[in-house]
This record gives sequence, structure tokens and C-alpha cells, in this order.
Amino acid sequence: MNECILVVDDDREIVGAIAIVLEREGYTVRRAYDGLGAVEQALDPAVRLILIDVMMPKLDGLSALMRIREKRNLPVIVLSAKSEDTDKILGLSMGADDYVTKPYNPQELAARVRSQLRRYTLLGDVHAEKREGEIVNGRLSYDPERRELKADGELVKLTATELKIVDLLMRNPGRVFPAEEIYQRVWQSDSYACENTVMVHIRRIREKIELNPKEPDYIKVVWGIGYKMEQHN
Repeated sequence: MNECILVVDDDREIVGAIAIVLEREGYTVRRAYDGLGAVEQALDPAVRLILIDVMMPKLDGLSALMRIREKRNLPVIVLSAKSEDTDKILGLSMGADDYVTKPYNPQELAARVRSQLRRYTLLGDVHAEKREGEIVNGRLSYDPERRELKADGELVKLTATELKIVDLLMRNPGRVFPAEEIYQRVWQSDSYACENTVMVHIRRIREKIELNPKEPDYIKVVWGIGYKMEQHN
């Protein structure tokens, strides 16, 4: 295993406790104690995943996350003492892949880390799936081999989490997926941790592919059931 994980929190005891959990799982752990240090270390390609607190000195965790996302596409799990849905939505909207509220369960935290690393590894492996042709749906075209989505011929910049959702929906146009199923398939977890998680990621994808995200033509809500990719000629 030996993937390198960056743990960022201004509370050194919390960083130390998380490091113990992750090192027992076989990971290498790097540490930072403020947002600026997180951004600096995150640029090292050896870092494969980031666990980052929200409230920190010099640069808060969400601002650091936005800077990191401008440079790298790697899994980010936000840690916070706040449990309100608005805070979770804000973190996810700014590019986080997952959200863990403190105090955390060590086993759950380790499972979330494994899930994110596994998902990003699969998305980064161009040989992970059978070679397939391009999927065209109206203004959208998706290349499963290259993991690339284009809208009107322009490449759409997606996080690995967003790409996994797009992959699922583009391969199954017209099929309605309950939010719980999307969560299980994309996050590869049976724990439906937050009802807002899928909703926020869908909203972010819409903002990138829809001409009018408030009246989407492609990713539709089927009220009381879930989401589907509308088929266009």
C-alpha cells in the first residue's frame, strides 16, 4: 500500500491521532498545521490524498481546498467539528470528495480513505476498463477510455468524483438511479452518510455541462426516485 496521505489540522493532537490510525493501515503520513502549509505540500505528486480541517490559521481549509483544486485532482476529505448540513454542502461545493465530522470513528475514517484512493486509482488507470467507443448524447460526448467529457466539443474539467457520476449516467441514459445507489456505486460504500452529498455533486456537474443549470436538459431529477441522464439526439 504505502500511499502518502497529507493530514492537515491546527490541533497537533488530532493530527497525531489520525496519523496513528493511518500508519496502522500501512500509509505514509505527512503533516501540516495550517492552510498555507497544506497547499505547499499538496503540490508534491507523492501526496495521494488529503484530510483537511476547515477552521485553521493563515488560510482556512476550504480556501486551501480551492487553491489545491486549481493545481491537482486528488481525493480530499474534509474534517470539521461542525455537523450542520450547510457546512457539509459548502465543503462539497468547493471540491471536497467526502466529509467526516469530528469526533470521527477511526474505522470509518480508514474506510473512507481506502474508498477514495481506490476510486481515484481506477479512474486514473486507462486500462481499467474494456476499450469502448465514444458515447454521444446531444451536446455531450464521453470517452470512457480516456475518461473525458466534452460539451459542445470543449473538454469539461471534472473531479474524479464528478467523473464517476458522469460515467455512470452517460453509460445508462434514461435509467433512473436513486441517490442511495449513486452513493454506493461512486463512493463504493454501503453507508449512505449524507443525503446532500450526491445532490451537491450533481449540482456541480450541472453547472459545468448545462446551458441553464436551473433548468437542466441532461441530468434530470425524477422526484421521489432519483436522477437520470436524459437522452438527446
